[in-house]
Amino acid sequence: MSRKTSLWLIGLIIVALYAVPYLLLHDVATWYGSFLFWICAAVVLILLNITATAGFKGDDQ
Repeated sequence: MSRKTSLWLIGLIIVALYAVPYLLLHDVATWYGSFLFWICAAVVLILLNITATAGFKGDDQ
């Protein structure tokens, strides 16, 4: 996956982190629906950040 695609997906997930709990899960009286969504999204974001930064090279001397 390219870096640009990873960054676009990261932005899309960040928007979803706000939109899904407030728009789709607003009728759910318990907190675990949003919490489970946030946990799953966090794991996906970590993996996308790994792919987005995989090509970075350090300043090793």
